[in-house]
Amino acid sequence: MSRLLGTRGVGLVLALLTGLGLTAAGGIPASAAPEAARPATAAREAAAAGEAAAAREITPAQAVAAMQPGWNLGNTFDSTGADETSWGNPRVTPELLDGIRAQGFKSIRIPVTWGQHQGPAPDYAIDPAYLDRVKEVVGWALDDGFYVMLNIHHDSWQWINSMPSDHDTVLARYNAIWTQVAAAFRDASPRLVLESVNEPQFNGGDPAALLAELNTSFHRIVRGSGGGNTKRLLVLPTLHTSSDQVHLDNLSAEFAALNDPNLIATVHFYGYWPFSVNVAGGYRFDATAQQDLLDMFTRIHTSFVAKGIPVVIGEYGLLGFDRHTGTIEQGEKLKFFELFGAQARARNVATMLWDNGQHFDRVAGVWRDPELFGQIRSSWRTRSGTAASDLVFVRRSAPVTAQTITLNLNGTGFTHLRLGNATLRRGPDYTVSGDKLTLTAGLLTRLTKTQGYGVSASLSLRFSRGVPWRLDVVSYDTPVLSAATGTTASFAVPTVFNGDRLATMTATYADGTNAGPHGWTPYKEFDRAFAPDYTAGAIKLTPDFFAEVTDSSPVTLKFYFWSGEILTYQVTRSGSEVTGTPAA
Repeated sequence: MSRLLGTRGVGLVLALLTGLGLTAAGGIPASAAPEAARPATAAREAAAAGEAAAAREITPAQAVAAMQPGWNLGNTFDSTGADETSWGNPRVTPELLDGIRAQGFKSIRIPVTWGQHQGPAPDYAIDPAYLDRVKEVVGWALDDGFYVMLNIHHDSWQWINSMPSDHDTVLARYNAIWTQVAAAFRDASPRLVLESVNEPQFNGGDPAALLAELNTSFHRIVRGSGGGNTKRLLVLPTLHTSSDQVHLDNLSAEFAALNDPNLIATVHFYGYWPFSVNVAGGYRFDATAQQDLLDMFTRIHTSFVAKGIPVVIGEYGLLGFDRHTGTIEQGEKLKFFELFGAQARARNVATMLWDNGQHFDRVAGVWRDPELFGQIRSSWRTRSGTAASDLVFVRRSAPVTAQTITLNLNGTGFTHLRLGNATLRRGPDYTVSGDKLTLTAGLLTRLTKTQGYGVSASLSLRFSRGVPWRLDVVSYDTPVLSAATGTTASFAVPTVFNGDRLATMTATYADGTNAGPHGWTPYKEFDRAFAPDYTAGAIKLTPDFFAEVTDSSPVTLKFYFWSGEILTYQVTRSGSEVTGTPAA
């Protein structure tokens, strides 16, 4: 994941792990630990010894099950800057890791970009202070009871990708990293897991063969370093960490060739791309986006899990999170995470949430979106009911009528509807028939009778299990667009939103061809080409949009709102000047 975008001693052993709650120590031995590491108490050391013995008895599949759920310490040691704070996150502390553990996470992936901390050939020595700092944080995480996954991260696109044209240099440098890292962690807890390389990619050559060469070299170096590394769990990725079948098949062949039972396969998943970034009309978690998710889980289960090879989805999320919280509408993203968690449980796959700081506030120690994390956490245990939408729009300038919402029961049962602490009445306030919830005109009138646009009330749909589903009742009228002038560097459509919310935008020329970036689709990318500014009362069109608009050719824009309203607007670029007018 880039800065921008941005998973068989049985019986007694399992009982021991359960009794320990996977919280015992078992970190880097004192002889290898940095001086700044937290001192181990006698109780911690005794627990560590028992935990380590137990961990050596369990199978890779059981270990991966114990890793679920996991979290990424993103944009920290993977920074390509001078240190772990270069990309805006605070320095890692034991308290941060304690806080993550308290949220229910059992494993932590620590991405590390090593290249800028390496010396020259032929030794390619890693800066001792940097390696000690990584060891310190790994030790804290192990002391907290985490499984820890440590890797080579952004080096993949910084210099490893040049392997086709600079094979020997890249391989020597890659081998030097793993020789040093393997030596540094050879006696660490069995809960330390090593991952060969993040999102491997190559500029030409035979990518599958090159990745196999790196994975084989990594395997040889770690196993040959002795100590706990002879049986340590090792994680091998597919090309690009893609779940496409061809890449899964290639990795499967690598596993067969290595013939090592202590291996784990890994892929990443950020959803169906149009949905993940809101482009090409992918603003809903619709049947296509859902099937893409289901197909991914089917492929990795069939290719690996069903054959006894455990899988960790080393990163998951939605790419739009890195840019703007409104890129993907709240209810749509909640449905994605609900289904993702359900499939991970059904397919026996461990998952590690990508978090570059956009989810867990590492300073305040709280989730930036508690509702989202509530859905994610619930999905680790059970399914939750959702609905076709989390928005009900009631027009202020028209008579209020009853509205019906389709429920996604997901194996649950609808129980009741609440407004704050009050339970609403079935019949006068709402009715339920199968998967259809109807809010009566009387209820909607009562909820929207106050003056003003926007959310008039938030209803809570309750199901037999899982988390509630919030349903916002929104008072609105048709938005109003106004004429404007500006430049390609700064242009905005004056907009009176009247309570409505923007979902997507299309851009076409007079002959019907597509205008702007992503010319293969009329639907432009949210936040890259356009974005609403509700506070300023405007829809902004970006310089990136105008950079791919033909000069002096009028472009028809259609703005699609969540209420169902569609408004048309025309813009014309003349050099760096832009004019815009509402269409008749």
